[in-house]
Amino acid sequence: MQNWLLPEYIQDMLPDEAWRVEQIRAQILDLLRKSGYQLVAPPLLEYAESLLINGSADMDLRTFKLVDQLSGRTLALRADITPQVARIDAHLLNRQGVTRLCYVGSVLHTQPAGLTRTRELMQIGAELYGHSGLDSDLEIQRLMLQSLTLVGIENVHLDLGHVGVFRALVNHANLDKNLEGELFVALQSKDSAALQILTQALDEALRNALLRLPTLYGDCAEVLGRARIELPGYDEIHAALDDLYSISSKLQPLVSSVGIDLADLRGYHYHTGMVFAAYHAGSHDVIALGGRYDDLGKSFGRARAATGFSMDLRQLYALMPAPTPKSGICAPHAQDVSLQAKVAQLRAAGEIVVVDLSGNKAHRAEWQCDRELVLRDGVWLVAAIQGHL
Repeated sequence: MQNWLLPEYIQDMLPDEAWRVEQIRAQILDLLRKSGYQLVAPPLLEYAESLLINGSADMDLRTFKLVDQLSGRTLALRADITPQVARIDAHLLNRQGVTRLCYVGSVLHTQPAGLTRTRELMQIGAELYGHSGLDSDLEIQRLMLQSLTLVGIENVHLDLGHVGVFRALVNHANLDKNLEGELFVALQSKDSAALQILTQALDEALRNALLRLPTLYGDCAEVLGRARIELPGYDEIHAALDDLYSISSKLQPLVSSVGIDLADLRGYHYHTGMVFAAYHAGSHDVIALGGRYDDLGKSFGRARAATGFSMDLRQLYALMPAPTPKSGICAPHAQDVSLQAKVAQLRAAGEIVVVDLSGNKAHRAEWQCDRELVLRDGVWLVAAIQGHL
């Protein structure tokens, strides 16, 4: 057995990736801190019922579970941090006004979430509680887009959706929950053939509306205009379309393009309103996403208006151009007070100084050193390494 092998879709982060991920983590957290978001750090492990919110079959399949040796209860390794932050807001902080929280940490999935994804994501995100208006949706979406720009990811396409459209259709028809779940799966995968079969026995107006949802995708003005004509005139649907128009017009300057996708029901098990997803030409998968989830806190004893976003730092790293390595300075290993003072001075100025413990100059390339400390006339000076390219 080769004990150095890792499970499928689980990878180590080597130095270049680990340092870059740490850098973008710090950049995004600093932006969130300056925007008034307070950092929380939920545990990796909780009782399963705390993490498997609203009986989501999708979340259940995605979550690793094990038996607690102390209590005998089922534990779960988190597959998403959002429910944990909702628990903190509802049960621990119990604040009455608007609360802004942010987080970063590993999440584990039983299956990879995309074509080239890892099963261990480094999730970072922000959640805003206690405000139900469009201003909080707009704040969260702007922060997500600003975070992407901050770490150098440009030419982003943003898709907006609204689960309220689908909810209005199924609620007015009073559909069976099993059928609702099957329709959700078919819509999320844009499976027109399955939709044709599932809607055969439905009222013609409802059937036509559900069949049109996967086609209501693309340019904002064109899709929203068609939706007002092709979908039933329920107040909830027109309110959702108004909200999508308002938000899309305000976000246009921050992205290369904004689209509408009324069949996007990602997170339907807990989202209640507007949802959004950012895409980039360098990735087959969504690179950041979020939405409104006003009822999630109810599971912890207090429902609160809420909206938030999350992204995977490891996925963002893969979209970035390879950074130019910062070259270091090689210092000899010697118990010399003036040498140690020079090393401290250089490090305080931001330089990388590597002490050569072995004295083997052949290793310097591995340390990415292009300069060295040399003693000249009793003074330690930085000099180029001869022969370094």
